[in-house]
Amino acid sequence: MFAPPGRLWLSVFLGGVVLSLVGYWGWHSIWFLALAIPIAGFLVLLIFFFRDPERPVGPAIVAAADGRVMVVKEEGKNVRIGTFMNVSNVHVNRSPVPGFLVRVDTREGPRVPAYSPEASGNAQKRYLFGTPFGLVEVVQITGLVARRCVAYSRAGTPVRKGQRFGMVLFGSRVDVVLPRDQVQVVVQIGTRVRAGTTTIAELRS
Repeated sequence: MFAPPGRLWLSVFLGGVVLSLVGYWGWHSIWFLALAIPIAGFLVLLIFFFRDPERPVGPAIVAAADGRVMVVKEEGKNVRIGTFMNVSNVHVNRSPVPGFLVRVDTREGPRVPAYSPEASGNAQKRYLFGTPFGLVEVVQITGLVARRCVAYSRAGTPVRKGQRFGMVLFGSRVDVVLPRDQVQVVVQIGTRVRAGTTTIAELRS
């Protein structure tokens, strides 16, 4: 399965490969074959990047992104868990909780590397979820290579835990902001997580 934002890219590069091979077979020119090879290489990379595998949904509060946890810190009444996605990770983001998507906001900003502490000021898209234990925010943050945050879900709609809600194109960071008095974080900096599957926090009893 492929992420919707990648289908146009895949179609264009697949068409380029087909046309190049047709030209090679029709005119027997090595230049068409030389053109087909790099296009096919890019196509393979895009297939890898836009992959979107099915996954079982994990227990409690799950990761919103694949990658490595790089931020775990308290911020007033909240706790922030940030995950850095490199280009080899699946870039489709999933809801960490069941709830109601209250708001989706877009904020402009610079594009410093997503692993940098200054990345919190980068261009980003923010999703606010209403849940039985309070408001949960998920923030897609662009990086040096990431150029665009794509939202699948619209404000005013219910969301299941583990449901795909968006994607960041080409490397980035995703933060989950939880009410600190309601949860116990169970991951630490350096933990590898998978969106929709890995538990990052549990509700306090």
